[in-house]
Amino acid sequence: MDTGIKKQDRITIADGLSHLLADTYTLYLKTHYFHWNVTGPMFNTLHLMFEGQYDELALAVDLIAERIRSLDVYAPGTYSQFAELTTIAEAKGVPKANDMIAELVSGHEAVCRTARSVFPAAEAASDEATADLLTQRLQLHEKTAWMLRSLLEK
Repeated sequence: MDTGIKKQDRITIADGLSHLLADTYTLYLKTHYFHWNVTGPMFNTLHLMFEGQYDELALAVDLIAERIRSLDVYAPGTYSQFAELTTIAEAKGVPKANDMIAELVSGHEAVCRTARSVFPAAEAASDEATADLLTQRLQLHEKTAWMLRSLLEK
């Protein structure tokens, strides 16, 4: 394979993207779980909001995995691989609605940190495609975290 990115650089970038994939998938699962189990006065609002968020995350998982494959590296895809790679903790029990929101804010912020950590390797290798993907993911997760944080203001 010769697309202008050295093999070791592709492996390094794919490793970072694998962490991003694991964080994204874990956040997807958590968001879907909260969608199913949210209760209280904000039920309808949160149920619909969480659905839109997990739908977007499901699409993102595919984009990230396909970018890893485009770099000629196999993408992780098992629960055990994701559990090893993610920085996002599973929910304990079924939290109250406000706690769900706070956990999702934390999850989106974690994905932002993970995405930012991949930029140096992508930039050093002139991997604009990965940098573009990271930029798009950052924009989405920063905006979603802001919107969720807005719901927690008193």
